[in-house]
Amino acid sequence: MAALAAQGVVLTRSHLARAFAAGEVRVDGAAQRASRVVTAPLTVELVVPTIEPLRAEPEALPLAILYEDSDLLVIDKAAGMVVHAGPGHRRGTLVNAVLHHLGVGAEALPVLPGNDATRPGIVHRLDKDTSGVMVVAKHARAQEGLAALFRAHSLRREYLGVLVGTPTFSSRRIETLHGRDPQDRRRFSPDVERGRRAITEVAIERVFLDAAIGRFTLATGRTHQIRMHARALGHPILGDLLYGGGGQPSARIRALASGLGRHALHAAVLGFVHPIRGSFLNFSSPLPPELVSLVAALEG
Repeated sequence: MAALAAQGVVLTRSHLARAFAAGEVRVDGAAQRASRVVTAPLTVELVVPTIEPLRAEPEALPLAILYEDSDLLVIDKAAGMVVHAGPGHRRGTLVNAVLHHLGVGAEALPVLPGNDATRPGIVHRLDKDTSGVMVVAKHARAQEGLAALFRAHSLRREYLGVLVGTPTFSSRRIETLHGRDPQDRRRFSPDVERGRRAITEVAIERVFLDAAIGRFTLATGRTHQIRMHARALGHPILGDLLYGGGGQPSARIRALASGLGRHALHAAVLGFVHPIRGSFLNFSSPLPPELVSLVAALEG
């Protein structure tokens, strides 16, 4: 497994499921079932299916650029676009679009230590269904400088999100631990014994009959942090299938979430000191049309 990962090959659950179905997972020559309960160490023979390594290649895709210079790109990412290649997302990523825009191959952009070659120029990510402002580095010095800002949490990062239900507070500082949810490894949870600190400031900007708009300011930037904290508050982000537990959405909210086709979270503001030039840059992105329509429906 480690050797495959080092080669940019990711063995997914679906690959393993196909191997089990084909009888290619064996113990002492006998094919095994995925449901077998293991009570002692076993030597398992696995015939790995042929897997094409993930690659970052240029691809002509729409890309909304807010700013560009010789050091970096600032992009307004659309919802539905994955940032970089991964299982199930070999093409159609923001990285593919950036490489095409720059007219270069993946080898022309830097890769942070610890990342693989599918992430050239990438310093941070937005979830697939989160829209809004992102920055991409064009060379190693810019990438290292931006990465230092993210490590120090010394950027201005504000998100707008539509919350299910009507909060009883006008503002709240949320400080929790952040770690993998033991009940669902796809999620993160504050209810862990050990984890990193996660801090979010939320201010309620508008309240509707059965929903509200919150402005989230990140003091830290953990994976799924806002979505995790919204769930912990009992007011999950509207349309968030992974963190949607909690709250009691009305029939109207359920219908709006179903029609939206994404979760209602948008990276509205990104401000930072330019890693090379030293000037402060501040970028904002208006709500995309589908979220504008959602807000109009909530007003009705």
